[in-house]
Amino acid sequence: MSLRRWMGTGTALVAASVALAACSPAPETGGSEAADAGCVRMVTNSGGLEDRSFNQSSWEGLQQAEDEFGVEAEAIVSTGETDLAPNVQQAVESGCELIVTVGFELADATLAQAEDNPELSFAIVDETVDAPNVKPVVFDTAQAAYLAGYLAAGVSKTGIVATFGGGNQPPVTLFMDGFVDGVAQYNEAHGTSVRVLGWDKAAQDGAFTGDFEDINKGKALSEGFIDQGADVILPVAGQVGEGATSAALERGGVSVIWVDSDGYDSLAAEFRPVLLTSVLKNTQAAMVEIVGTVEDGSFSNEPYVGTLENGGVEIAPYHDLASLVPPELDDEIEALRQAIIAGDVVVESPSAP
Repeated sequence: MSLRRWMGTGTALVAASVALAACSPAPETGGSEAADAGCVRMVTNSGGLEDRSFNQSSWEGLQQAEDEFGVEAEAIVSTGETDLAPNVQQAVESGCELIVTVGFELADATLAQAEDNPELSFAIVDETVDAPNVKPVVFDTAQAAYLAGYLAAGVSKTGIVATFGGGNQPPVTLFMDGFVDGVAQYNEAHGTSVRVLGWDKAAQDGAFTGDFEDINKGKALSEGFIDQGADVILPVAGQVGEGATSAALERGGVSVIWVDSDGYDSLAAEFRPVLLTSVLKNTQAAMVEIVGTVEDGSFSNEPYVGTLENGGVEIAPYHDLASLVPPELDDEIEALRQAIIAGDVVVESPSAP
């Protein structure tokens, strides 16, 4: 396997598992006509590469693309807002034909560079940028979060569950909308009255920590929910969500639903006893597919939208907490999955892609 480097702002390098050969100069033809992707640069948002979220999963997808297509990938790591535009420029100047940016924070810089470099192909994860050479990679996470909300309501012993976000932004609130609606569906099906703390779908407002990095904020907010009786918590806040797992572990009798990646694998093993499931974005598969389109010349700006139907979103196995989920509840969740795929149940959100 080739060596990979994690690159910080400017010339700063972060040590990684492997080193990487230099990329070839940018081609004269457009990205959609390129015969070989050659190399890829990925620019993270300020959450960093190991965010247990879509920076990490996007990078894992590009590592898979290295193995499958023989391309060479490097990640340029942003540590703050001032890094974003310079890092995208650095990616463009690398000579790679495909530039991947991650998150809404990079939308403006991505658009600016895409307009200035029409011969290059760009992809942006979890955000939409309208340009002929930019492919949005977005996920209808409300569909999978709907299943998670139904699950949370079904396993709750207190009749109170909770959710919170890092910021009031569509990629975040999309999870929260689906979660709330899934709880409501469980209540309708079972004649129960499970309550959700932290999010009012009608008002599109709720509990937010204001960032995606301060784990202590997530812990404090989660402790407040637990004090109010919540025994299942869905944090949609990147690394901040680790605060919820810490609170759940310390308090006992509380479980957490992770997002983006399977927290059972991406978080520290000590948190496994409190992880009920995760609402997954299959960013890895999207990255491999996009690199493939640059290689074969079929790249386009048509958005990649992950759904339950195409496997772009899903919920993870219950792992160590499978005993909390009765077979009949699991069967109901599977029936809901199939109903959503068939279009018999439509999960709606103002933040839907």
